[in-house]
Amino acid sequence: MLNSLLDTLRVVALPTKTNFRGVTVREVALFKGEHGWAEFSPFLEYDDQESAPWLACAIEAATTPAPPLLRKKIAVNGTIPAINDKKRLEEIVASYPGVTTFKIKVGENLAEDVARVAWIKSLNSKAKIRIDVNGSWSVDDALRNLYAMFEEVGTFEYVEQPCATVEELRELKNKIRIPLLIAGDEVLRKAKDPFTVDLQGAVDFLMLKVQPLGGIVRALKMAEHHKLPVIVSSALESAVGISYGLKLAAALPRLDFACGLATASLMRSNVADLPIVDGCIEIADCEPVLEGLDVSAERFEWWKNRIMRTSKLLS
Repeated sequence: MLNSLLDTLRVVALPTKTNFRGVTVREVALFKGEHGWAEFSPFLEYDDQESAPWLACAIEAATTPAPPLLRKKIAVNGTIPAINDKKRLEEIVASYPGVTTFKIKVGENLAEDVARVAWIKSLNSKAKIRIDVNGSWSVDDALRNLYAMFEEVGTFEYVEQPCATVEELRELKNKIRIPLLIAGDEVLRKAKDPFTVDLQGAVDFLMLKVQPLGGIVRALKMAEHHKLPVIVSSALESAVGISYGLKLAAALPRLDFACGLATASLMRSNVADLPIVDGCIEIADCEPVLEGLDVSAERFEWWKNRIMRTSKLLS
């Protein structure tokens, strides 16, 4: 089966509009199976073990039908990178038409973080604000920084992964004296077995990313197992990967929050359009246009070899 998928393999390079957590060009591998195009795009620094769920997801997407979809469109949040150019931030906000929820990357510099969050809030005083720390704070850092941000902008809808471990998240929730809801991301997707992680008293929302969690079927089982409200988010994928994330969001029995699936707006080039209309993206199969986006022959072989190595880790 893998050989037939590899016969269709294309690897493309998609430049981003800004430096997004160190990424200025996103390389993604795409292949086509009976049920359409699929994406394999673990970040370049990930080893084969961490990449294995991403490949399992891609094979699932290409070779199996999607589960029943309960929605035709998904409300999305805007994702704001860690920059502080006010004009550029205004342009990014404007690239999310109709969106009323924004997730802002923070965690590198408190003064810049506060200024960025306050500026986004000033552009739309009624917007719901989320922040994403990517697990970079200690508990003491989180207490200090969250109090400072609360003074400036008030309550967040949630804070995504303020600290790295479940134990730290639980300690933070016990110590903090302002309203705080936590979304767990890395604590799940980087766990050896996400089903055995005890989130009690540490996490209020599950952040589900379809590739890192191994596909729609496994992500749905995870949501059922942990019994927490869910937000579906992207891993800075191409339109192909995001389209599959949209199908995960559409398949959830319950979905009450805007999802982080509008990151195509952060790309300068993409393989397909995912238009945002009134703050939502419609569910649709993705037929990519790949001309002019292919990587070099050397990079193609690198990705092909990565897929072949990683496939040996799948049971």
